Amino acid sequence: MKKSMQIGGAFVGMVVGAGFASGQEILQFFTSFGLKGFIGAIIATIAFALLGMTLAQLGSDLQTTSHKDVMYYIGGRYIGFVLDLLITFILFGVAVVMFAGAGSTFQQMFGMDPRIGSVIMVVATIFTLFLNVKNIINVIALLTPYFMVIIFVILIYSLFTMELSISQANELAQIQSSAASNWIVSALLYVSYNLATGAAMLIVLGGTVKKRKVAGIGGVFGGVMLGVLIILINLTMFVKLDVIAEVDMPTLELANNIHPVVGLLMAFALLGMMYNTAVGMFFAFTVRFVAPESKKFKPTVIFVGLLGFFASLVGFTTLVGKVYSTMGYLGFALIIAIIIAWIRQPKRLA
Repeated sequence: MKKSMQIGGAFVGMVVGAGFASGQEILQFFTSFGLKGFIGAIIATIAFALLGMTLAQLGSDLQTTSHKDVMYYIGGRYIGFVLDLLITFILFGVAVVMFAGAGSTFQQMFGMDPRIGSVIMVVATIFTLFLNVKNIINVIALLTPYFMVIIFVILIYSLFTMELSISQANELAQIQSSAASNWIVSALLYVSYNLATGAAMLIVLGGTVKKRKVAGIGGVFGGVMLGVLIILINLTMFVKLDVIAEVDMPTLELANNIHPVVGLLMAFALLGMMYNTAVGMFFAFTVRFVAPESKKFKPTVIFVGLLGFFASLVGFTTLVGKVYSTMGYLGFALIIAIIIAWIRQPKRLA
């Protein structure tokens, strides 16, 4: 159970990046649809749990250190090649977005040059990757409970200080910007692009355990935790729409409303979530080309880190717009491939 919880915690830590932790993603994908957004959140929870279980068990079955083997196993020679390319592109893209996001956060918090914040995140990520895989799992999983506690505190405060009625909040939600035109499509799209970012590392995490049941429980546990976080943040956004409307970092705004110290803790939580995601994506991307035990691993990590830093100079907002806009639709291809593989070989993937 301990190992399963570590895998689940690490899965959550990888998916919960800058957009998720700030509340901006939840606002656009769920809260903007009002009460229907809560149904969408439940659908997303179920999808995360089932797909998380399947991917973790695949990693355990194949005992792989890279997502490449599983992609070829799922899609065969040709489709597997396409899926491998898609995920590899997404891994690097998300890591770069996290580097840029760290730069923006340091600028907003301390008035620092965003490049300094990006360098700090890149260096922290590189040093973390010099650890072995099990240590990486522990580091990533450690920060997840911390974030959940802060979100829970903000939720309790928001519920006790809400000034909107449910009907007023529902009406206000309708005028918020949405990620999609339909609440069901929005929920599925959210699962899709988050799964695309977390699939590779979840597969690698599953490969660290030999018992597929342990890996599967870890995937389910992570999916349920993600769902709970989505529901909690969605509820927090919903009851405080009059406060966070038109704000870039909703959870940080609510935290600051409680007390500046809570705001500072939330800011560090945001940085921690960016760090989690950067480490997970960066590691999965690197092991796609070089095995962790290889002598070339550390030099490759440094090279890719430098490449990621220079790519992050494009800017956080620009990167989010370009990378995230394509990730959801690319993720649908992965989900369809997983479902087809599950139908064809239910005994192997169930």
